[in-house]
Amino acid sequence: MASYHPAVAKTSAPPKPLRCHFCQAEVSSVRRVALDTGYERLQTPHQERYACERCSEQKDRQRRGLERR
Repeated sequence: MASYHPAVAKTSAPPKPLRCHFCQAEVSSVRRVALDTGYERLQTPHQERYACERCSEQKDRQRRGLERR
């Protein structure tokens, strides 16, 4: 069982806020979806981009042809 030491708890830095790569908003959670045909996420070099819920849903509607880009 891990022991608790108050001095360690006080010095740990707070977590960095998450930021949507598309709208730049600070958010509590982000999503990353990779659906391209032939896309191999472990072998293909790429820049990981994370989206907030609103941007993720908008990108999904665009992908399905329900909304213009």
